[in-house]
Amino acid sequence: MDLLLDVNVVLDICAKRQPFYKAARDAIQLCTFHGGKLWLYVGSVQTLEYNLYKELKQRHEIQGVGLTNRDLYAKCLALLEAFAKDKHWLAALAMEGNVFSAGDPEDAQLVLALKRFGESKIKLLTRDEPLLKAHPDKTISPQEYIRQNIPGSDRFIDFIDLKTQQNNIRPQLEKNIHRVLHHGQYIMGPEVNQLEEKLATYTGSKHCITVASGTEALLISLMALGIKPGDEVITTPFTFIATAEVIVLLGAKPVFVDIEPDTCNIDASKIEAAITQKTKAIMPVSLYGQPADMDEINDIAKKHNLPVIEDAAQSFGATYKGRKSCNLSTIGCTSFFPSKPLGCYGDGGAIFTNDENIAQACREIRVHGQSKRYMHTRIGLGGRMDTLQCAIVLAKLERFDWEVEQRLAVGRRYNQLLDEAGISRVQQRPDRTSVFAQYTVFTPKREVLQAHLNQTGIPTAVHYPVPLNEQPAYKHLCCSDCTPVAQDIAGQVMSLPMGPDLNESSQNAIVETCLAEL
Repeated sequence: MDLLLDVNVVLDICAKRQPFYKAARDAIQLCTFHGGKLWLYVGSVQTLEYNLYKELKQRHEIQGVGLTNRDLYAKCLALLEAFAKDKHWLAALAMEGNVFSAGDPEDAQLVLALKRFGESKIKLLTRDEPLLKAHPDKTISPQEYIRQNIPGSDRFIDFIDLKTQQNNIRPQLEKNIHRVLHHGQYIMGPEVNQLEEKLATYTGSKHCITVASGTEALLISLMALGIKPGDEVITTPFTFIATAEVIVLLGAKPVFVDIEPDTCNIDASKIEAAITQKTKAIMPVSLYGQPADMDEINDIAKKHNLPVIEDAAQSFGATYKGRKSCNLSTIGCTSFFPSKPLGCYGDGGAIFTNDENIAQACREIRVHGQSKRYMHTRIGLGGRMDTLQCAIVLAKLERFDWEVEQRLAVGRRYNQLLDEAGISRVQQRPDRTSVFAQYTVFTPKREVLQAHLNQTGIPTAVHYPVPLNEQPAYKHLCCSDCTPVAQDIAGQVMSLPMGPDLNESSQNAIVETCLAEL
């Protein structure tokens, strides 16, 4: 459970007020022990400053300590700064300002602030008796929190922990969002260009074009290449539906090539046999965060004069032979869906290319085919990424290098634990890295294992239970039984909790729970 700290609790600790100090201290230590977050409300800053200074001054006057007012004030600020150092700040929003009709406006602000957390487990830690009685479902005293939270109790593991990430980037996140709210350029604002420049630099690509979603990135890329009805695009059947969806939307035909049984990526050795005179592009997917055999795919494409689009929706941040995903082929496309390794708080995506003509076509297509205002030189669509979402990704980029390193470390530890336990998993090739958008294992007892894990508070997911060529809307377009590996794998894959903030104790619990059932 997270805790929002009332002013009285903070003052109890900073001023070591008796007899309240020990309970307040123990409660917040216990919260941290159990993985909870401690929050301070920005709107309480002046109250904290005023009351702590007042208390220190009264105490020193009684004790006869000869400190100047300036020294006392400096001590007050130092105590507050030290206390707040490892806490998370909750911004004061405009909606929480109209509280003067309440009996205690300060308390009313804190109660309103709790609503931002929805149904998540957070309470206001306070020893204010009227507040405790008025809001028993939203507040808790230090003594009661200690009673309810005995060290060693279990806690729920998130499948993808976005809360911890948000807590760590909150100051920059709020700064970026408020900058957009102030300048008001919600469509194609300055943050769009800033993000495109940073993403291009990160991948090493000459051009980055942000778009409304990962699906839009794929669709616009195909349009820029001139894919039309009757054309064929070679791809994998083992991926999210968007990969094939965009091909069919343009009237083209997806041609599915089977996958490798250990990586779940498209089997490059089977691509050339699928090429016909109608083939106009190859679209491999960097599944689960690991690029496919891009050099072999590019060689085949070059031989047949075909462009390659890397569907890198899950692999932004991964590398292939030292080169970044999204800069491995003619075009790279990624997604900023919230659960992706680099995600926004809605939909978003990006296209990468080193080809000037393709880049120009993509830029025009995303704004309804405009080369300039009200001059439509090609068929397009409304595919821009919102300025607010770009501002969010800019904030997340500042932590992204660290997150990639952590994902690699968490993935390696999973590999070691699972290999020692004899549990089969998706393999990673030595010439590339995976950012583990999902960490996936193989099990013929999937339903039983999922039920067991869920009962113990460990969520799971299946990516993907039905190959695309077996989906009802696509069966008539292609062979439904020509990808036996994908059919077999679809019945075995199961993804475990994964993320840069997943700790070792949680990993141990996950693997031990799997082993107990298997």
